Amino acid sequence: MEPSGVRALYPFLYTDGGDLDDVLGDLVKSTVDKAEEIVRLRRDVARMYADRLAACASEMAERFAAGGRLFAFGNGGSSTDAQDVATVFLYPPGGRPLPALSLTSDVAVVTALSNDIGFDVVFARQLATFGRPGDIALGLSTSGGSANVVLAFEEAARRGMLTVGLAGSDGGRLADLEVLDHLFIVPSSSVHRIQEAQTTVYHVLWELIQRGMEATK
Repeated sequence: MEPSGVRALYPFLYTDGGDLDDVLGDLVKSTVDKAEEIVRLRRDVARMYADRLAACASEMAERFAAGGRLFAFGNGGSSTDAQDVATVFLYPPGGRPLPALSLTSDVAVVTALSNDIGFDVVFARQLATFGRPGDIALGLSTSGGSANVVLAFEEAARRGMLTVGLAGSDGGRLADLEVLDHLFIVPSSSVHRIQEAQTTVYHVLWELIQRGMEATK
């Protein structure tokens, strides 16, 4: 990132020898602005997708109840989020554990597929091996343009899996992907805000799924 870009993100780092109170004031303002932005964004996403989140959670709950498993995947920060998705579903505090796996967790598999075949198929090939009808594929991409996420959804659809996408900005390639059963787009150009809102989305899905499965006991 160019210095001017860093200055725009973190103006309090470029004080040119200014007064400490001014620096602290800029820091507080920057923090408050970011907090207010993510609160607004989460509210916008809730208004946009309330009904669709409920519908998606209902379908996911049906899959889990029938013995389905969840496979999560993404790149970079979205890889970390995919691992969090698997942890939230598999080891919920005070909730019902549900079978979930992150396709980014096995370094040996990821590097072998990337080196021997190509990074574009690193998730698709795993789904081709593990996925079965009734399972769930949940992919995250802040841009919506990740080729390996797109190919993974196409493979998941071929195998009869429920496909759930989380994207940012305008949805990128995922917005035009016909095989997606559910897509939640966070309308922001900030990678940080997108990932924060996506975290809220999958936690909401988890909570709705837990409630849905409890009601069917």
